[in-house]
Amino acid sequence: MKRRGFIGKMAGGAAAGAAGISAAQQEPAVVGPLVKTPPVVMAPRHDGVEVVWAVSRLAKGRVEWKGEDGGSGTAAADAFGMVPQGEEILRVRIGGLKAGGRYQFRAITESADGKEREESAWRKFHTLDPKGEATEFVVWNDTHENAETITKLHAASPGGDFLIWNGDTCNDWHREDRLVPTLLHPAGQDFTDGRPLLLVWGNHDVRGKWAYKLPDMIATPAGRPFYAFRSGPVAVICLHTGEDKPDDHPSFGGRVAFGPLREEQGAWLREVTARPEFRDAPYRVAFCHIPLRWKKERVIAPGEYGNGNYDSYSRSSREVWHDALVAWKAQVIVSGHMHEAAWLPGTAEFPYGQLVGGGPRADSATWIEGKADATSLRFVMKGLDGKVIERIEFKPLAV
Repeated sequence: MKRRGFIGKMAGGAAAGAAGISAAQQEPAVVGPLVKTPPVVMAPRHDGVEVVWAVSRLAKGRVEWKGEDGGSGTAAADAFGMVPQGEEILRVRIGGLKAGGRYQFRAITESADGKEREESAWRKFHTLDPKGEATEFVVWNDTHENAETITKLHAASPGGDFLIWNGDTCNDWHREDRLVPTLLHPAGQDFTDGRPLLLVWGNHDVRGKWAYKLPDMIATPAGRPFYAFRSGPVAVICLHTGEDKPDDHPSFGGRVAFGPLREEQGAWLREVTARPEFRDAPYRVAFCHIPLRWKKERVIAPGEYGNGNYDSYSRSSREVWHDALVAWKAQVIVSGHMHEAAWLPGTAEFPYGQLVGGGPRADSATWIEGKADATSLRFVMKGLDGKVIERIEFKPLAV
């Protein structure tokens, strides 16, 4: 058979087959609003942010922005030359902005068939300023999908240059349908309005068969779960401590490989802390979910994991990162994981202090406010009742 005739017969057969399928069978029914969550502002940088939101069906999106200096623009392309689009998540990266600039944006969503369009309200945001004289930020940890706690944290926490969500956003990811509401609209709160999000991975954030999808919904400054940035006089390092059991523990089903990731972070840590903006920073802070130090450091034998035994501190991470953190003169590591507020001052062996936030229940939850200027870096940890649990201050390092 000639090729042209063969193609013609194939096309005719396909058309005949399609004719026997009803329109309802070919196109899924439209159900519910097109946009499912507010636009979440993530991964603040000195030159932009990334905006992420959820949709209920195939759609494309863009972000319009305008600055107080009169500049404006539209972000409407991804890294591969496509318009941002998806059936579940839309992500738009805004770049080319001024450090410390103040802006507004709105997210525009259009259905794939062009019949629906939604515009968010205009929202304010600002970029990080690496050379700024001061910075303010907020830290949450171990919310574990507790709606009451998240609602109260959102109400109690002020705005700031960024919000560090320091791990364990969830209990696990055994249900795919929990990802969007937990990460993009927790407890129904528009939680990044006034404080863009930086997520630090916790051990519960990597559990469950759908955990691999978390990077689809969470933006970080460089697209990895570890990163560094400068905000005013504070240099920040964010690290991924992985799980609280060895990679080969049977509960993980062969899904995790945090050993190589820790090693990669160790090499990166030595390189990034040698850059002038980090090497010479007046204040030096690291965030990681599992503490690098704890009050009682029990060493668990390989066969003893499970049945309630887990690492209260990440010894495997500390073994790889400790020397680099000490050489950098890190002043404090901020963590969660233990569901218990604690402060461990620096020692001769561990020059960096260890600050640990509380747990997911309203009576144990905490939030931390950080402020830094030319005189000091100050951390204040509070409970949801407003009482101060810890107040810590660091003087600037000599450079």
